[in-house]
Amino acid sequence: MRKSIQHGAKIPPMLTRSEQDRYHRQILLIGEEGQEKLKSARVVIAGAGGLGCPVATYLAVAGVGHIRIIDHDTVDRSNLNRQILFWDKDIGLAKTWSAGEKLKSINPDIEIDAVQATIDDKTAPGLVRDVDAIVDAMDNYPARYLLNHLACTFGIPLFHGAIRGFDGQVTSIIPGKTACLACIFPEAPPIEISPVIGVTPGLIGMIQANEVIKYLLGTGELLTNRLLIWDGLRSSIETIQVERDPYCRECSHLYNDGVMREKLK
Repeated sequence: MRKSIQHGAKIPPMLTRSEQDRYHRQILLIGEEGQEKLKSARVVIAGAGGLGCPVATYLAVAGVGHIRIIDHDTVDRSNLNRQILFWDKDIGLAKTWSAGEKLKSINPDIEIDAVQATIDDKTAPGLVRDVDAIVDAMDNYPARYLLNHLACTFGIPLFHGAIRGFDGQVTSIIPGKTACLACIFPEAPPIEISPVIGVTPGLIGMIQANEVIKYLLGTGELLTNRLLIWDGLRSSIETIQVERDPYCRECSHLYNDGVMREKLK
């Protein structure tokens, strides 16, 4: 298991005077030590779409020091109702390049690693293994299951979000301690082009960003072993308790509970 930054894996860098001014209101809440933890953190955001845009924006303004954002796509006019880092002038440009440019304008003190790539078995391991957190901002379950597999393999927390229409869901996964994505969703839902109202990924993305920040700071109660469900038409939120599957194809080997890996084959 890799160590998270709050457990002493890194020595946080000192804040500059400019950063002390920029994050003054946050420092009142989390202290300079907390802000230094954010500055030293490395987070990968898989997907630069409806979820990835608000996640990246709020992690950037919070001062997360290194953000890697990955997507293979270019900006299309149909993205503009929900993907808030893209404007009319960006149509046809690589999403990661366009998003990276905006994020650096929002906060020039952080590092943005914009990677135009398809997330698959070949590319993903090298893109996620050196980070402190993975954000699932994808729009399909095969890619989500791959991220979950890598999170379990490398021991990196995974912050899942998904949306459809006015509805969304969020959960936080800590490999070796909580249910993983395959425990919660053993089978993928049918593939479709999901309808979506723009505010839904905004809300879900902000909750994901909040979960990442809490994890990096080592504060609060994460959405672990809980699935938060947002119903936008009713303006209601509920959380459902979830449990790890002792025979899970992805994470059962992380637990010492007498379940033999051979039983999973």
